[in-house]
Amino acid sequence: MEALYLSNTSRIKELSQELECSLESCALCPRNCGANRLKGEEGFCRAPSRLMVSSIGPHFGEEPPLVGWKGSGTIFFTHCNLRCVFCQNYDISHLGNGNLCSHEDLADFMLWLQNRGCHNINLVTPTHYLHQILKALYKAAQKGLSLPLVYNCGGYESVEIIKRLHGLVDIYMPDIKFFDPDACSKYLHAPDYGKVVREVVKEMHSQVGNLVLQKGLATRGLLIRHLIMPGWTDDAKKIVDFIAQEISSDTYLNIMTQYRPYYRAQEFPEIARRPTTREYQEIRSHADTLGVNREL
Repeated sequence: MEALYLSNTSRIKELSQELECSLESCALCPRNCGANRLKGEEGFCRAPSRLMVSSIGPHFGEEPPLVGWKGSGTIFFTHCNLRCVFCQNYDISHLGNGNLCSHEDLADFMLWLQNRGCHNINLVTPTHYLHQILKALYKAAQKGLSLPLVYNCGGYESVEIIKRLHGLVDIYMPDIKFFDPDACSKYLHAPDYGKVVREVVKEMHSQVGNLVLQKGLATRGLLIRHLIMPGWTDDAKKIVDFIAQEISSDTYLNIMTQYRPYYRAQEFPEIARRPTTREYQEIRSHADTLGVNREL
């Protein structure tokens, strides 16, 4: 299955130019902070206008259909438009630890990942650097890049931006963290996260459908992650309900159990522990009851 962007290279170039101009009053995410990043202003995400990358390489800690046998070609971008108090990558997402990278270099890194045998190009938290990423994608495609493109994000996206990516992204991999507004406000600093992520995931699914596998590898479609949070099983069940009723019971859902109380989580006693086996089993059983059993 050919990567979608290969038949839309003219749109890649056009969209990258449009998004670069939009940085005069940034509206790449739902916060619509209006920062003039071209003049050095920092919005909520604190990302500069220039591209910053934390790490690049084959990654074997992702979902099996992405990892395969030679790894997912993962590119971690710095900064984030969320402020999760339990962030496991806070040094990258909050502190912005990384290095400046030109779009030409990023294109070469994409090709390097392909030459290493990676099965996809996995963009982690990409939205606030989209114009540079698209420039790199255009250049890399001209030089022979053909791997599926994975859009790996926290789910707090602008629906309009996601719509404009139609035909360029092969695999969408959003988190769905919480639906409860109080949890979204307290733990993510984004009170509208639950409302936003519903619409975003619907749009993603409308573009690429359910996850398609060829010889065990993901080539196109939607893959959703939900990290089980201690004490929030009822909210997790609502997320599963949404997936079953408004997306598809054939959705690949990764119900993740690796939560640890990192970063500032100890400041919130109710989430300052690991989730229990019983909590996982309760959510898993609920998903099975609704037929959402295509779990990774």
